[in-house]
Amino acid sequence: MNTVEWSDALQLDYEPMDAVHREFVDLLALAQNAPDATLPLAWAAVVDHTAEHFAREDEWMRKTRFSAAENHIIQHRVVLHVLREGLALARAGQMDAVREMAGELAVWFAKHTQSLDAALALHMRREPAGGGASRRASGGNPTVHAHL
Repeated sequence: MNTVEWSDALQLDYEPMDAVHREFVDLLALAQNAPDATLPLAWAAVVDHTAEHFAREDEWMRKTRFSAAENHIIQHRVVLHVLREGLALARAGQMDAVREMAGELAVWFAKHTQSLDAALALHMRREPAGGGASRRASGGNPTVHAHL
């Protein structure tokens, strides 16, 4: 099965996004390693976190008028729909299908982070509302932006 681990390749240098991505990686790893008895609960945690994660990114894109927002938001909707289908499968006892989905999600996440999210992170670093101006003013301390 494909797994995901936090690495420098996933680091986008935009702490609000990096923090959420680290949490996602941790939750997905827990789901991938969960025994069948707790997989539905672990998968539900992935789904809940992902819904919040995507909603936050979608809001950033809308608020800052990110040029590639439409494609990015559509991809979020599709993936979240599939994850919710996985939750139904988990609750129906179809653990093998959920485990396969988790492996595919790991691959998708790495690609999504290194492409669409990397572009969004760059955009957010340049946006005054995204922290670009205040990050420079704070001497580059990314913790200033943790509450965006």
